[in-house]
Amino acid sequence: MHDREDAASENEPFDPDDVLWVRGVDYLAGWRDATDAGSALMVALAAAGVDTTGLTWQASTAADGAGSLRVVLPAAAAQDVAALVRAVARLGMTG
Repeated sequence: MHDREDAASENEPFDPDDVLWVRGVDYLAGWRDATDAGSALMVALAAAGVDTTGLTWQASTAADGAGSLRVVLPAAAAQDVAALVRAVARLGMTG
């Protein structure tokens, strides 16, 4: 299912009329991949010490059925994630 830009948020009930369906595309597999990715991301961020309070995510699929994840996070959490990525990049450059 490919979300329209004005499709329901994660807190609203699913409405099939808010999505565009293309015959023959396996949207469920892509959505499952995105859901698994969102869960894994939350666990990894929390394990790395990022405060995930206020962080939300929504799984969806692209028109071709590929999983897609929309993440909204507070600015402080974004700064923490940026610091982690920089630290990992530095380790990769020296190791």
